[in-house]
Amino acid sequence: MASRWLDLRWALSVLCVLLMAETVSGARDSSTGAHISPQFPASGVNQTPVVDCRKVCGLNVSDRCDFIRTNPDCHSDGGYLDYLEGIFCHFPPNLLPLAVTLYVSWLLYLFLILGVTAAKFFCPNLSAISTTLKLSHNVLRSWPALTCSPHGVTFLAFGNGAPDIFSALVAFSDPHTAGLALGALFGAGVLVTTVVAGGITILHPFMAASRPFFRDIIFYMVAVFLTFIMLFRGRVTMAWALGYLGLYVFYVVTVILCTWIYRWQRRGSLVYSMPVTPEILSDSEEDRVSSNSNSYDYGDEYRPLFFYQETTAQILARALNPLDYMKWRRKSAYWKALKVFKLPVEFLLLLTVPVVDPDKDDRNWKRPLNCLHLVISPLVVVLTLQSGTYGVYEIGGLVPVWVVVVIAGTALASVTFFATSDSQPPRLHWLFAFLGFLTSALWINAAATEVVNILRSLGVVFRLSNTVLGLTLLAWGNSIGDAFSDFTLARQGYPRMAFSACFGGIIFSILCGLFLALALVSQPWVGSLEPDGLLVWVLAGALGLSLVFSLVSVPLQCFQLSRVYGICLLLFYLNFLVVALLTEFGVIRLKST
Repeated sequence: MASRWLDLRWALSVLCVLLMAETVSGARDSSTGAHISPQFPASGVNQTPVVDCRKVCGLNVSDRCDFIRTNPDCHSDGGYLDYLEGIFCHFPPNLLPLAVTLYVSWLLYLFLILGVTAAKFFCPNLSAISTTLKLSHNVLRSWPALTCSPHGVTFLAFGNGAPDIFSALVAFSDPHTAGLALGALFGAGVLVTTVVAGGITILHPFMAASRPFFRDIIFYMVAVFLTFIMLFRGRVTMAWALGYLGLYVFYVVTVILCTWIYRWQRRGSLVYSMPVTPEILSDSEEDRVSSNSNSYDYGDEYRPLFFYQETTAQILARALNPLDYMKWRRKSAYWKALKVFKLPVEFLLLLTVPVVDPDKDDRNWKRPLNCLHLVISPLVVVLTLQSGTYGVYEIGGLVPVWVVVVIAGTALASVTFFATSDSQPPRLHWLFAFLGFLTSALWINAAATEVVNILRSLGVVFRLSNTVLGLTLLAWGNSIGDAFSDFTLARQGYPRMAFSACFGGIIFSILCGLFLALALVSQPWVGSLEPDGLLVWVLAGALGLSLVFSLVSVPLQCFQLSRVYGICLLLFYLNFLVVALLTEFGVIRLKST
């Protein structure tokens, strides 16, 4: 039995690595670009002169389309749509505002897709996998740095940071958009540690836990310092990338040791009777937080009102219905309007992504829908790998890969349908959690690719650098879900938990995000990294200053965080935005020598 779970853990690790490798595999064949490039380019290669794509708006209207199609700097390695060609070749010049409006609307909807996929499908399948592998159930409800289980700071952190990680991987995979990744990772760090942390203290002043605060902020400052040194050196090595991974492993070990020491001290506190600021929550508190802060209980929306023997068609129709009519009548108009936009996404994801719920009696087993998943989910996988490149590949020049996948999936679904029943989940039902994890991850990867391509297109139109787009739009879009979750926890009376998540959760994004991106992009062992002007240094410096400010001011307040501290953090972020925009538009610049 032990060997079986060991094999499952190994299979999951290999699955994650292969998935990340697929995300950036297109970057290994790219040898041009101003941000990330190989240290030793291949000799004898005839390289086309590259002109900054942002210069297209300075050309005559009749020349813009040819410039976009022939300039290598305007080409994207991934994605399903060519947004630059759409703006400059298919929209007339007088309809450029309409094109930009459509692109921004699609960008916002892509952020919605990222949030829905991560919250309702990616994270639930991760929790089901953790249960299958006999891991601590805290992975369902614990925030990073608040549990002694390493899976709380790995599995859940990966689930919460999936949009950030995949966006960074996609951005780093193309040398033209590497600035987006740096801007998004640093910009999200500044946003979360100032706006989100400040908002929590404004909503609910509280006393912070001292040791977790020092631990998380020191590790985060070390990560920022390492990145600052990397930018200063201008070189990326595999050893340097592995240093990020080693630091995160050391962080996980530190979390475990600190929690064990705290629990040992609590058990041994028989002599001293003094108030203690808890670093972790008790089981009863965790249960209350889980019931109050769980943003989505995907089981409630698919529970029948009356218990009777349903037909196969009724089971399928109920399983594919993303709307709970009883909840619909109780909710506000704002919730209903947002739900209307979510319905198409949720229906598509319900149709393509299986979800296993270990807490339900039937483990969310829906025989007709799960059998349909055996056909559709593998098809989605092959059509989203490298934006469908693998799916349309013809085996022997005769049969496309997607046809073979459909045939094999149909045969497996037929066997499963006739060998199982509607009332009892099969013995191997846990495998659907792995299939759902892979499918939802690839949906997130596909949406993140489109987000990066749209942001780059908007940067070309408005002549903005990728870095400023990353620290604003991409960082805001990826962090909005975490911000609402933390604010909800603060309003429900758990500000310490939300505040710890601001520092503990972002550590995973910067350390593992940069490790995966740099390790998989470096070609193969050494690469060069050229910062996108002064703005990157402003961004790194602002993040470091925000952490130093919290490191100094929080102990000076005796860890009693007030609304004044929160207001100061908000003012810091506003000043940072002003300085960043002034730097972007050349008002603040280095004196030329």
